[in-house]
Amino acid sequence: MAKTKKEKIEKPYRKKLIRRRKPNRSITGDLALYIFLALVAMVMVFPIVYAVNAALKPLDELFMFPPKIFAQRPTLDNFADLFVTMGKSWVPFSRYVFNTVFITVAGTMGTLLFGSMAAFVLAKYDFPGGAGFFKLVTVAMMFNGMVTAIPNYLIINKLGWIDTYWAIVIPAFASPIGLFLMKQFMEGLPTSLIEAAKIDGAGEWRIFLQIVMPNVKPAWMTVIIFSVQALWNNRASTFIYSEERKTLVYALQQIQSGGIARTGQGAAVLVVVMVVPILTFVLAESQILETMASSGLKD
Repeated sequence: MAKTKKEKIEKPYRKKLIRRRKPNRSITGDLALYIFLALVAMVMVFPIVYAVNAALKPLDELFMFPPKIFAQRPTLDNFADLFVTMGKSWVPFSRYVFNTVFITVAGTMGTLLFGSMAAFVLAKYDFPGGAGFFKLVTVAMMFNGMVTAIPNYLIINKLGWIDTYWAIVIPAFASPIGLFLMKQFMEGLPTSLIEAAKIDGAGEWRIFLQIVMPNVKPAWMTVIIFSVQALWNNRASTFIYSEERKTLVYALQQIQSGGIARTGQGAAVLVVVMVVPILTFVLAESQILETMASSGLKD
């Protein structure tokens, strides 16, 4: 089909406009933006760099004044001394690790499962009291854990969970931040997608597991970050009294409070405690960016 006269005239001009299209920012603006981001990155990474270098310093460098940021004579003696001290405990070091890993994994899985199921119902179904329940969850986010510590202890004691793992794991299932994030994200999921799945004969569980959860991956990866950070750093000293059920963080902090002689071990403790939350964040954050860049549904 022959091209019209108007198309023949407009096509060269259209190509020229596409070639001349440039970003609105100038080179100076880009340079200023990169410098600003580099400064922010340096400020954010400085505590981690300082903590790692402090753990690698010998004892005399830890008390040096003015203090040096980087270790002059790096050594792993602080970590070696830490594991020697932990090995002298009548409770094996592996037991502390197991306690912390079990609480973190079980609590995170429960937070994700129960928060996601509740969020799905609140986001995609209308039922009496649903709006009021979500307002209650929002209000619960305003209270600090110290405010609810006594009521929580009384309830857990009444249930007979004191000095058990469940005193930490079960309350984590009711984390309001997890439900809030999942619900807000699921509201952006097209309802037509769920209705189409129902027409095709999919049941509620199949819709939830195979359609809803894969499409809200950024939300539940964020929930995992928050949950792992909270549970891994939980000392659990309020509810757990038996030494064989203590968490790794509690045991390490007891070493850290051992006085000046254990300053180097205290620096090593800080690195050991922060490794898992940082790795979890880095791995989950990359998944979040990938999912946000490659997915997204609209009605």
